[in-house]
Amino acid sequence: MPNPFSGNDAERAALDAYIKLWRGAHAVEVAANRHLADHGLTISQFAVLEALYHLGPLSQRQLADKILRSSGNLTMVIDNLERDRQVSRKRNPADRRAFQISLTPAGRSLITGILPGHARGIRELFGVLEPEEVQQLSALTRKLGLEAQRRDAERGSGEVQPTDQEKV
Repeated sequence: MPNPFSGNDAERAALDAYIKLWRGAHAVEVAANRHLADHGLTISQFAVLEALYHLGPLSQRQLADKILRSSGNLTMVIDNLERDRQVSRKRNPADRRAFQISLTPAGRSLITGILPGHARGIRELFGVLEPEEVQQLSALTRKLGLEAQRRDAERGSGEVQPTDQEKV
């Protein structure tokens, strides 16, 4: 018993695209990260290890921003990684209220062992698209994400931020 939205054509088209984007992104995330369970990792744990591998030591707030998770959720993720000796947590000498999260040698070994297969799996998953389609998808999702961030910032500050296109 579907109850179709009775908005105008543009609203229905935007909702349809949003649903497809959300479902597609979720399906890609599940498929691309299924192998992490073989290594005893959750998606969030892998994201923390990957961010620390590429960016070096970070505070919990910086990590949360980088991997798009709440700082509260990240506490448990870091606790579990620390328990498994994948990361270490040390007070930041510049700000004693904050902790710096760093990879341990075991964490570095784990992430360097997983990353090549992870990248290969994503490449294979995206193999359904032509190279031009991958570039187009990348550009469109970036454009959409930047606009969403701009609108969110506008709501938070009351200021309108310039779009990426306006900066050019």
